[in-house]
Amino acid sequence: MPAAEAAAAPAPASASASAPHRVVIVAFAGVELLDVTGPAEVFSVATRVAGTSNPGHPGYVVRIATADGGPVATSSGVRLLADLTLDEVQGRVDTLLVAGAVDMVGDGVEPVIDSEVTDWLRKAAPTARRTGSICAGAHLLAAAGLLDGLSATTHWLTAARLAADHPRVAVDPDPIFIRSGSVWTCAGVTSGLDMALAMVAEDHGQALALATARMMVMYVKRSGGQSQFSVPLSAPATSGDRIDDLRVWIADHLTEDLTAEALAARLHLSVRHFSRLFRLRTHGTPAAYVESARLEAARRLLEESDGSLPDIAAASGLGSVETLHRSFQRRLGTTPAEYRRRFR
Repeated sequence: MPAAEAAAAPAPASASASAPHRVVIVAFAGVELLDVTGPAEVFSVATRVAGTSNPGHPGYVVRIATADGGPVATSSGVRLLADLTLDEVQGRVDTLLVAGAVDMVGDGVEPVIDSEVTDWLRKAAPTARRTGSICAGAHLLAAAGLLDGLSATTHWLTAARLAADHPRVAVDPDPIFIRSGSVWTCAGVTSGLDMALAMVAEDHGQALALATARMMVMYVKRSGGQSQFSVPLSAPATSGDRIDDLRVWIADHLTEDLTAEALAARLHLSVRHFSRLFRLRTHGTPAAYVESARLEAARRLLEESDGSLPDIAAASGLGSVETLHRSFQRRLGTTPAEYRRRFR
């Protein structure tokens, strides 16, 4: 079972006939527009769909909160109007979500941490029935101490930073979303829709989630085992770093011997010292990285070529069709053939 589903989902919550689920989405300057509007639209559509078949169904009421209650400019330049200030968020909140923001820095991205939002989350989140983040919003939850001891995910571009800054958080950069008890985190912007849809299923059952997905022309669960399909070269490069140079070399020599012993010998290091340096630089083992690089190549070939599965297994360095299938099932939760059908 994918890490995203490690926690067993409870039975759908029974909603009061007079009290809709209250959703508050926290926004601040520079947030990704879809981080806010994506989940809001899922909850809105679910409410409308449920009301059509079941008049009086409470559904959801969604409110946007900002520090001062004023409008905020998103990363796209579109301005969002807030419904209330953070201090005005009083009473029972069923779902408290925080959007994310990143700054482009050189060739990478830097998660934006709004200290006012973080301080408020630290006090407000424990009183909500369910808390979640969209994309880089996980960095705000972590800064507030709300992810300590939990599994979490975020956009693959900032996952290494989240793990480095918050060692008490078990960061998994692969799933589209992760539920750890009452705390949910998700990956890049559009995965907020997937997470919100899963919340609808938890609250009101799979039938409403399916009807909502159909209305929005989206999958209830993305094919691919809820994986971000993260690229292996996601850790930012450092000029002159031997491990980074090796990662680039690996991508160009996937069919060669890429065991830890062979890679260590290439850098004239002992296997133990090499493995330690590699883990410090990439937050993973050499074997896991090599498999990710080979899987990335296989995915690209499936998307862009008509090659047979044996040819793709050989060209990507995975060797055999059996290994190709095993890697896809374990890392992506799908088969090579199904992946090709969905993403070709």
